[in-house]
Amino acid sequence: MSNSEVKLAPQSQRQADAGTIQVVSFRLANEEYGIEITKVQEIILVGEITRVPQTSPYIKGLINLRSTVIPIVDLRLRFGMAEEAATDETRIMVMNVGGKTTGIIVDAVSEVLRISKDQMAPPPPTVSGLGRDYLTGLAKLDKRLLILLDVDRLLSDVSSATQMVA
Repeated sequence: MSNSEVKLAPQSQRQADAGTIQVVSFRLANEEYGIEITKVQEIILVGEITRVPQTSPYIKGLINLRSTVIPIVDLRLRFGMAEEAATDETRIMVMNVGGKTTGIIVDAVSEVLRISKDQMAPPPPTVSGLGRDYLTGLAKLDKRLLILLDVDRLLSDVSSATQMVA
């Protein structure tokens, strides 16, 4: 087979793949969240973050990632959770959303999961408030629930606060 040829999976396999999404799962406090893998550029260790005065508390500052300065958002603070010191498991998930690169600090990155559409449910109507705007749904996995986040909405709200920073 030459380099220009692409071997396609059988039609039935392609349809099965179309009914699934891949998500990167991560932890904040005792909850597990997921973001579509296509939004995640890379996952890095937490290094030195340069603080910027007069920004929202959840904007931790800036990092220099291979000559690109990117703003860093503490997702715990963004969700109104208590701030915690970084541990060996703490990571920055570098996201590329709408042509803008932003890092989000999470407690730990767990795994990459393939979730079928029938495992997903919309957010329950009882969930209200600011958080509901960022949910795309819930994934029911064996004995656990994964909260699926709409990172486009989550980071678009942050972009106005980071424009003056980046």
